[in-house]
Amino acid sequence: MASSASQSLPSDNLIHVFWDEGMLKHDTGRGVFDTGIDPGFLDVLEKHPENSDRIKNMLSILKRGPISPFISWYQGRPALISELLSFHTQEYVNELIEADRNGGKELCGGTFLNPGSWNTALLAAGSTLSAMKHIIDGHGKITYALVRPPGHHAQPTQADGYCFLNNAGLAVQLALDGGCRKVVVLDIDVHYGNGTAEGFYHSDKVLTISLHMNHGSWGPSHPQGGTVEELGEGEGFGYNLNIPLPNGTGDKGYGYAMQHLVVPAIEKFEPDMMVLVVGHDSSAFDPNGRQCLTMEGYREIGRTIRGMANKYSNGRLLIVQEGGYHVTYSAYCLHATLEGVLNVSEPLLSDPIAYYPEDESFPTKVIEAIKDHFLKMIS
Repeated sequence: MASSASQSLPSDNLIHVFWDEGMLKHDTGRGVFDTGIDPGFLDVLEKHPENSDRIKNMLSILKRGPISPFISWYQGRPALISELLSFHTQEYVNELIEADRNGGKELCGGTFLNPGSWNTALLAAGSTLSAMKHIIDGHGKITYALVRPPGHHAQPTQADGYCFLNNAGLAVQLALDGGCRKVVVLDIDVHYGNGTAEGFYHSDKVLTISLHMNHGSWGPSHPQGGTVEELGEGEGFGYNLNIPLPNGTGDKGYGYAMQHLVVPAIEKFEPDMMVLVVGHDSSAFDPNGRQCLTMEGYREIGRTIRGMANKYSNGRLLIVQEGGYHVTYSAYCLHATLEGVLNVSEPLLSDPIAYYPEDESFPTKVIEAIKDHFLKMIS
């Protein structure tokens, strides 16, 4: 059901949020950062970074922050097993079901399927599918799937990086099956959206763009490097654009990449559906990233992607939550991102810790080199 507080606002300037309280029940445990290890000599073990506190603050800032009048709330739902097979293989889904039946399993480094995790993953996937269907059915133009666990690292055949099911990938496939001709996926999480890229690596109907720190492969669960050489294969060649940004890239560097790489790629592709895969671990204060975005940087990204949606997809935009592990600042950055998407004239919320010095000269040189490479390879 939609909330009554926002009913007087125009439907094209509301953000329709899909959420279910059950997504708080994925308990990722404690240990040394994300390892789950207790070495025996530490008095205080920290929560796994992908914990429910981060989402609780995102939820509360949307309900009680200045943006709340612009939010309309909808009930999420669990995905059906049959729906998962549009992106994932039956063998992989069976592996997850078996792990849940046996009481849980560490599927790869830092990625724990614990009791309750499978049901939570189904809720995240189903809520994202519902958010996309809401757009396809004409009930709203901008939807936001406030979901956990995240999904963009999950590949068709394996888990990776805290992700079990690829929420965004499932929604993209639903859009294609629902009549969309071409879909853009812009992923601004600090880590490469390898799972989504893998799922559409041979398709010319999906343009996947990922801005991420230059972290490379991190093992068997994440064999992709996120390099500029990974451009897609077959019919999909030229439809996977990786933009690995140097550590420390901030608002100006991301803005330069958006204007000189992302916007021209979207303009050339001319999509009729837009998906923003948003991770706030690219902020200046996140423990799981090494980039320097502030609220203003996220606000500008949101504003830019809204402009592209208005121009090419009749304003239709799905936003899917991924990372963001600073328990308080991630919520502020989400608020700023959605302010940008709403294209508000003045910031609704000030940045409590914003100032961070940025030297954009090196990122600018890297972005120009990436641009030259793309022009050489796919023009």
